[in-house]
Amino acid sequence: MSGAPSPGVSYDYAVIRVVPRVDREEFINAGVLIHCRQLDVLEARFALDVARLGALCPVTDPGWVQRHLESIAKIARGGPDAGPMGAYSMRERFHWLTAPRSTIVQPSPVHSGVCSDPAATLDHLMKRLVLPL
Repeated sequence: MSGAPSPGVSYDYAVIRVVPRVDREEFINAGVLIHCRQLDVLEARFALDVARLGALCPVTDPGWVQRHLESIAKIARGGPDAGPMGAYSMRERFHWLTAPRSTIVQPSPVHSGVCSDPAATLDHLMKRLVLPL
């Protein structure tokens, strides 16, 4: 059947949250990590809302948080710039990045879906889950 639409491929994603005071369990969605094994995609995208972070916890250093988010993006890309984790497979890096944590920067539970374009799906997830309405 030529011309038939592609049924798509499966992907997994997690929202990356900033939890400035873990004891209060309040968080800001700061980015999305998406993994599509079939298309060899592991990408992270971030948009930290510094004003919202300051409203939740004025003593949290947004520069520190931003550096931490950038390190997640480096690990997602892999390679020597990502340190020892950069040598791991995409799948291993995704699982390491989405392992539950009790720190200021944490992943949500992993969710799954089907898409035909992981980059467009990442854009959609960022608009829906991270960027202001």
